[in-house]
Amino acid sequence: MSGMRRVPRPPHGPVAIATSPWIVVGAGVVVMVVLLIVALGAYRGRSPAPDGAQPPALPVPSAVVAPSVPTSVPSPAPVLPGISGRASGLPPSAAAGSPSADPTVGPIGKPTATRSPSRAAPEQPAMTGRYRVVQSFDGGFIGEVAMVNTSARSRGWTVRLEFSGGRLVTAWVEGVPQGTVRQFDDGFTYVSGVEVPPGGSVSLRFHMERASGTPRECTVDGARCNGL
Repeated sequence: MSGMRRVPRPPHGPVAIATSPWIVVGAGVVVMVVLLIVALGAYRGRSPAPDGAQPPALPVPSAVVAPSVPTSVPSPAPVLPGISGRASGLPPSAAAGSPSADPTVGPIGKPTATRSPSRAAPEQPAMTGRYRVVQSFDGGFIGEVAMVNTSARSRGWTVRLEFSGGRLVTAWVEGVPQGTVRQFDDGFTYVSGVEVPPGGSVSLRFHMERASGTPRECTVDGARCNGL
C-alpha cells in the first residue's frame, strides 16, 4: 500500500453550493404544481352550470279548448235562368243582398187631413163674348155677339159661329169699320177690321136663314161665348 498514491478528494463545499439553486427551483415548481392542482379541484367542486344549459321548465297549465260551434254557411242565392252570377262581379253574399232593418214604428196618431191643392181659377180671356138672338122672324133671325176687351192694350178679335144647317145672309159690326167674313159649311168666321181699345166693347151682328137660333159653336179668339 505504500506504493499506491492517493488521489486527493475535491472539497465538498463548492459542489453543495453549486447544486443548491436547482433544488430550490425544483421545490418551487413542485409547490406551484401542488397549489395548481388544489385550486383546480376547488374550482371544479363549485363550478357553475355548463354553458347552454337551460333552467328547469315550469309546468304550464293546459289551455281549455271551448267546444267548436258549427258555423252556418249561407247558401248561394238562386240563379235565375238566363242571368249569370258572374256579370255583377260580387260575391254570393253581396249579390243576395243584406237583410234590411225592420222599420221603426212610431206612435200612431190621428191622421192629418191633407188639403187638396186648390184649382187655379181659369184665366179670363182678353176678349170676352156674349151670344144672343136680337130678333126672330119666319125663315130666319138676327143674332149678335157682344165683345169686351178686358186686357190693358188694344186688341183685334176673331169670331167663329157654326150652326146646324142654314145660310149666312150678311154680317156687320155696329159703329166701326167693317172686317172680313169667311164662310164655310154651316158657319162662318169674322175677323175684326180695327182693334178694340182697353176696356172698350164692340158688337157683331149677322142675319141667318133656315137655321136654329142656338149655334153649335160660338167662340171669340178661341174662348167659348157666354149666354149659350
